[in-house]
Amino acid sequence: MSQLFFSALLGRLEEQRCNTLELSSLMEISPTLVYLPELARQRGYTVEVIEEDVAPGLVLPKTWDHYLAGLSKKDRHELRRKFRRLDAGDQQHWYCVSDPADATQRVGDFIALMRQSRKDKDIYMTPERERFFHRIAQRTAQLGMLRLFFLEMDEKPVATTLCFDYGTSRLLYNSGYDPEYSYYSVGLLLNALALRDAIEGGKQYFDFLRGPEPYKYDLGGQNRILYQMVVKRH
Repeated sequence: MSQLFFSALLGRLEEQRCNTLELSSLMEISPTLVYLPELARQRGYTVEVIEEDVAPGLVLPKTWDHYLAGLSKKDRHELRRKFRRLDAGDQQHWYCVSDPADATQRVGDFIALMRQSRKDKDIYMTPERERFFHRIAQRTAQLGMLRLFFLEMDEKPVATTLCFDYGTSRLLYNSGYDPEYSYYSVGLLLNALALRDAIEGGKQYFDFLRGPEPYKYDLGGQNRILYQMVVKRH
């Protein structure tokens, strides 16, 4: 079936007189990497495949305890230590927003915390991108995919994590936190709580998505390579 699809794709490109096909962010398990290069070369195309980035993730065990046992000794110790410190704080709790009406109201809090967490995220969040985040949160909430997590301390949100559930996977899309609460590692721990919630909800894979940020590996992420493919007809 895959060979038929990619053969039809190449045929359609030829009908459209398209000489170059560029495909980005292909995961290492993508059938595109298996079937398309050989078929394209058989038809006289040149094919270039290069490593583009990484997308860390991990196969989820059945329980949180099994997850902790799978971490390195150092990472397990650090995570438990950080949770003990957070638990010692006053008036802290976390929760998940998924209802469309609630999500629409809380996207502003997510954006505010995202802006606070890093200067580059503040610069990134243009008015156009703010509108994008509002639209995507509303639509994915309507589809039952949105999981917007918040951690509160002192009766205010201090960390947030935006995830999407797709099939048996949870995808961590973006996050933010209040730097005044960095002592409690609120950003890292809320990501860990989103991961624990995925385990308890029966998810099988936690995808940290694109980028090699250190926290992903602190939480047990293993690299999956992303590739770029360029197919050219001369």
